[in-house]
Amino acid sequence: MTESVVRRRIQLEADEASRLSLVAIRSSEATRRRKVEEDPSDIRLAFQRDRDRILHARAFRRLKHKTQVFVPHVGDHPRTRLTHTLEVGQLARTIARALGLNEDLAEAAALGHDLGHTAFGHTGESVLDEILRGVNDEVLLPETVSSAVGRFKHNYQSLRVVDLFERRYSLPGLNLTDQVREAILKHTTWKVDYPFPVPDRDGLFLDKPSHLEGQAVAVADEIAQQTHDLEDGLRAGPVHLETVEELVVSQRVIAEIGSDTYFKDQPWIRQNNLVRGLIRLFVSDVVESSAARIGRFLERHKISDHEGFLKRAREVSQATVWMSAEVEELFSELKSFIYARIINQGPVSRQDWRARRVIAALFEAYWSEPAILPDYLLMRAAEELDLPYLRDLPLKRIAATVAERYHSTPDFARLIVDHLAGMSDRFALEEYRALQLPSPDQDI
Repeated sequence: MTESVVRRRIQLEADEASRLSLVAIRSSEATRRRKVEEDPSDIRLAFQRDRDRILHARAFRRLKHKTQVFVPHVGDHPRTRLTHTLEVGQLARTIARALGLNEDLAEAAALGHDLGHTAFGHTGESVLDEILRGVNDEVLLPETVSSAVGRFKHNYQSLRVVDLFERRYSLPGLNLTDQVREAILKHTTWKVDYPFPVPDRDGLFLDKPSHLEGQAVAVADEIAQQTHDLEDGLRAGPVHLETVEELVVSQRVIAEIGSDTYFKDQPWIRQNNLVRGLIRLFVSDVVESSAARIGRFLERHKISDHEGFLKRAREVSQATVWMSAEVEELFSELKSFIYARIINQGPVSRQDWRARRVIAALFEAYWSEPAILPDYLLMRAAEELDLPYLRDLPLKRIAATVAERYHSTPDFARLIVDHLAGMSDRFALEEYRALQLPSPDQDI
């Protein structure tokens, strides 16, 4: 009888453990909030399953219509939140593979890291946070609401998306592993006591640095963001290639390519070579610097096997998988340049101003007149917040009920924020036009 060529979960876990570094998280170590019986005949590992669940999520598909920096509907080439996410996944896998970390874990977290991001990039995020804090001039929540509802930050919102809002199973959420959930949260700054309603804090280790795979996602996010913002800025015109080439970091890349070789090409080839060289510089430095830090950590604690590392895994620094001091200085130069010459320029500032008006106006409309919300949100308000279902009330009682019950319930403001955070740019603009600029031929 010939041996089966199909590799099942148990064999795959053994194969994975044999090739991973002693500091990598094994799929066999994955934990979930809702316990599930693992099928030994399954052909997918735990973090691979998480990646697949994220790829099939509606929130993932909506990323294609969410702004990165330049609005996606004005051209075919600017990055969207989706293409940014894919680039982060590619860089995270590259870094993880070079360091012997778990690529599936890094990729799953990278694909899910921005699921909670709002329409219109970080502008939408800041407006929602201002509204909830009670400091937005266009929307003034009652102090009793703003003092109790908490704040908004997209990495925390990403957890709400994967834990609550994606409904593909009988219970809410995707039931992702704790390791992927932690890396999603920690791809950017977080705090132990940040006033945000995270559904389940268990398994997130909020008082500890992220595991190494999560750190790989965080640095990949930074590299992808700056290099593709630079490329989009060059294509859109706010900055010229010759100006970028004068940067110290650019001079280093040009020197590595060879000045004669670099400058003999046409500008569009030079631009591609420069961006590619920047990515190579940052990623290679992260790999080499991180490997050295990991080696020093293992040597300092006399760790020689995976079991030994597990005992001290939570003692690693948050900057273990990161750049060297020298390259971080070059990276900071590039980041400052991009903010001053691309982000803080007229076209982006104009779309940011518009985004602020749209998000604030939509929140004000939903808060003032909850009856204009979709039925499913009003049902959520009734089921989750114990508020009267407005569709069942006599018309003359709606205004009083909104004033007495809805506007005294902080979580109603959070429900509106959840709704707005899930919108794509296009949907938010359509909703704004429908509510603020009605026309006879539009759908109701």
